[in-house]
Amino acid sequence: MPGERLDAEWVRSWREQADAALTRLMRSFLPTHGFPPGHNAVMLATDDSHQATGALVDLTPIPSDLTTLYWVISEASLPDVDSGHFIHSPAMAAEHFREYGPAPVDGESIALVFASDGGGHLFAIGDSGQVWKSATASWFDDFEVATSSLQAFLEQLGRRIANQP
Repeated sequence: MPGERLDAEWVRSWREQADAALTRLMRSFLPTHGFPPGHNAVMLATDDSHQATGALVDLTPIPSDLTTLYWVISEASLPDVDSGHFIHSPAMAAEHFREYGPAPVDGESIALVFASDGGGHLFAIGDSGQVWKSATASWFDDFEVATSSLQAFLEQLGRRIANQP
């Protein structure tokens, strides 16, 4: 799928499917795990998050797929999916960019951290559209290709939500 751009309707559909899978997961979580789940949600974008996306675009050039994602959803908090998965809000992505700069990804003119997992690994999207994962829980360590695109990243995350025991 390289070269294809993320479609807002596809993101809306992904979010609906993820929301349905989260509803099923939350119903079975306590009996399966023996303790209550945390707050797991994929939040729709708001006027405030749209403004934050605009501010992020003004701060640094960001891949258009990330702009599309943030136009549909503002963030995701999934502490009970695997060891946890989080799509950062555009405001948090901007704050982290100001503090740490772009992720050090060879071959990408800019790589913006937009997500993390519960183990502290970071996910960055480069101007190539590829999604990169930090090798360790560090902003300054090596990053390796995680998926070929943001859509592939979301598809993988959706499968993790759906297959969570």
